Amino acid sequence: MRDLARLYRLFRPSLPRLLAGVGLASLVILANASLIALAGWFIAAMALSGLGGPLLDYFAPAAAIRGLAILRTGGRYGERLLTHDTTLRLLATLRVWFYTRLEPLAPARLAHYRGGDLLSRIRADIDSLDNFYLRVLVPVLAALLAAMVMIAFIAGWSDAIAAIDAAGLVLVGVVMPWLALMLAHPASRETVSLRATLRAELADTVRGLGELQIYRAVARQSERMAVTSHELIAAQRRLAGFNGLFAGLINFATLATMGVALGLAVPLVVTRQMSGPDLPMLALLVLGSFEAVATLPGAFQALGETLAALRRIFEIIDAPPSVPEPRDPCPAPGRFDIRMNGVSMRYEPGLAWALENISLEIAAGERVAIVGPSGAGKTSLFNMLLRFWDFQEGVVTIGGVSLRDLTGDAVRALFAVVAQQTYLFNISLRENLRLAKPEASDAQLWAALEQAQLAAMVRALPQGLDSLVGEAGANFSGGEVRRVAIARAMLKDAAILILDEPTEGLDAASEHLVLAALDQLMQGRTTLLISHRPSSLRHVDRVITLDHGRIIHDRVSN
Repeated sequence: MRDLARLYRLFRPSLPRLLAGVGLASLVILANASLIALAGWFIAAMALSGLGGPLLDYFAPAAAIRGLAILRTGGRYGERLLTHDTTLRLLATLRVWFYTRLEPLAPARLAHYRGGDLLSRIRADIDSLDNFYLRVLVPVLAALLAAMVMIAFIAGWSDAIAAIDAAGLVLVGVVMPWLALMLAHPASRETVSLRATLRAELADTVRGLGELQIYRAVARQSERMAVTSHELIAAQRRLAGFNGLFAGLINFATLATMGVALGLAVPLVVTRQMSGPDLPMLALLVLGSFEAVATLPGAFQALGETLAALRRIFEIIDAPPSVPEPRDPCPAPGRFDIRMNGVSMRYEPGLAWALENISLEIAAGERVAIVGPSGAGKTSLFNMLLRFWDFQEGVVTIGGVSLRDLTGDAVRALFAVVAQQTYLFNISLRENLRLAKPEASDAQLWAALEQAQLAAMVRALPQGLDSLVGEAGANFSGGEVRRVAIARAMLKDAAILILDEPTEGLDAASEHLVLAALDQLMQGRTTLLISHRPSSLRHVDRVITLDHGRIIHDRVSN
């Protein structure tokens, strides 16, 4: 219930649209049941009139039948349009809400989750939440409203028939849904979990297909996915079995209730307490009233999947960030020297130190290269400076302000990063560049491209800045992608640069262009460079060598 209460708070801004959808759904149910009941009454009354009974003015009921048919059709269309549009809006809101709470957890807290599992939670689990409105909230509230109106109407003819109808509706609308929820909940929870596992395995397989082929592990990975798939199918088969069972029970309860209602109505007709046409009207109204509750067992079965998906989502966003924010943050520093004194950091308690007793001073505007073998602590140093991971011992300051007294956003606003792996979204080059500075004008974009040695290439493109870069920058070469990252850094105009292997994997010509662009970028900025290539080290003032998390050498660059 706490999870549903939290979900309701997220839905509350859309409450008028939610209630409008419930109102339309109730109207459709009432129109359908009324149409059936009125048609039964009309046919019986016409038959009795033809046999010599009382004359009947058939214009009014015939018009009412046509009106109810139009109302049912139009109401159903409007209800589907409104509820599905509302659902899509809610899902979009939920994704934004989830992402904004996910972002502070990256990357330290999210390192415990597989990428495919995170993708499944963002997409599939949030998609599952549409069950709550479309298949749970709307049917339950509409059933309650419509059933109350119909029972009150039947009670005007017979309290006994109204009581029997109410008992049948409670059986189908409350008892059976509760049983469906209890019986199907384990299978629903298992379905959500297995579906997420299968998606994660599929994502890992696609992303790592090259490595799997190299190690001849494709068949083994395919077998793992097949096992998971069979388990998922078995869980879905159990859910389908519950659906079939309760569908049969609902039909039986519906017909049994109508049969009992007929048994109670016949003596009333015989004793002339009720007219003949009222008999089929009430019987068909009892039958039509079950439309209101017929979907509730399925709704509560869907509720099991919704609850399981909710728990998977809340499990992540309820996790505390690995790097706590300061209670009273300091303003951003006015100068940009970096000092570390006795800094030690490790990723988990009990693990070896990734950085151990690091003491280092970098003057504002100084260019420093950090070198060392893989695992020496270079990336850990940058992760700590960017507040992606926290350090356990020592003091780090930027411009005399303690790193821990600055918010994560304030720290990262001081840095611009050019990494070995630069991700470009499959949108225009203009939009990719504006990720660094959303308000940048075209003139600023072209200036950044000029400094990044990329303007001539972009001008040669048929659509210029509006050219699509392709998935992950597929339409650009590796050197061009790297220079797009440099142009972003130019636009951001941060005071401190982090350059992580910016020329790795490039040919000589591309490396020359990238280094020329980087030389422009580093002018007047405090720069930390990770690189193993001698050509890059010629552009720095000092070279610091790390090994096993310690500084073993600090020398002036040649």
